[in-house]
Amino acid sequence: MKIVRFRHNDNISFGEIREERITGIDGSPFINYKKTGKYYSLDEVKLLPPVVPSKIVCIGMNYSEHIAEIGAEPPEEPFFFLKPPSSLIGHGDAIILPQGSERVDYEGELAVIIKDKMKNVVEDKALDYVLGYSCFNDVTERFLLMKDIKKLTMAKGFDTFSAFGPCITRGLDPNNLDIKTYLNGTLMQHDNTKNCVFSVQYILYYVSQCMTLYPGDVVITGTPKGVAPMRPGDVIEIEVEGVGMLRNIVKDHEAI
Repeated sequence: MKIVRFRHNDNISFGEIREERITGIDGSPFINYKKTGKYYSLDEVKLLPPVVPSKIVCIGMNYSEHIAEIGAEPPEEPFFFLKPPSSLIGHGDAIILPQGSERVDYEGELAVIIKDKMKNVVEDKALDYVLGYSCFNDVTERFLLMKDIKKLTMAKGFDTFSAFGPCITRGLDPNNLDIKTYLNGTLMQHDNTKNCVFSVQYILYYVSQCMTLYPGDVVITGTPKGVAPMRPGDVIEIEVEGVGMLRNIVKDHEAI
């Protein structure tokens, strides 16, 4: 099942999507809901980020080949940090290159969406707290990050630097999904989550020992090798097996 969040006229709703048609739902995907009997075509709605999280938890250095690519050593424990919800954009929205930026990279990732409040969960129960999975582009100002690791939050936290969507898919095995990133139609990243250093359930267990995760929170699980800069006019697409494709165009701040 695939869940979307969308705007129709002045109303924001959740819905189930099949092919090109959305079925409206009454309520929230985090609790029991019922279908409204209203139907919408994709060309009459605006898809939004599938949820509005209280926080976005990001896992770094989780694919072996990407770790080698950046000249680092595999971490002994998950390395994580936060991105602000103010950086979120949805499918079809523009990624805006900040004024003065020198190198802004894409990072295609699997997003895990939390269903129930979780704190101090055991590893083998962690996936019970997951609503589903989506695509995420963890946009990064690489020059800032390479210049000073203390600027990690700034490098990751600019407005529009968290592209997310287009939907949430339930019932997937998060530890065996292909992830692909395309830049202007050219395949740039391709790996499978089975090659991650840490499994999704271990990541959730680990993070929940530190902080409470709430319904709608998003955990992104690292990027494969192949990161590269984006330029104005570029089209960047993140594809996660079983979810679909997140598509965004890149614009310069002067074009806004």
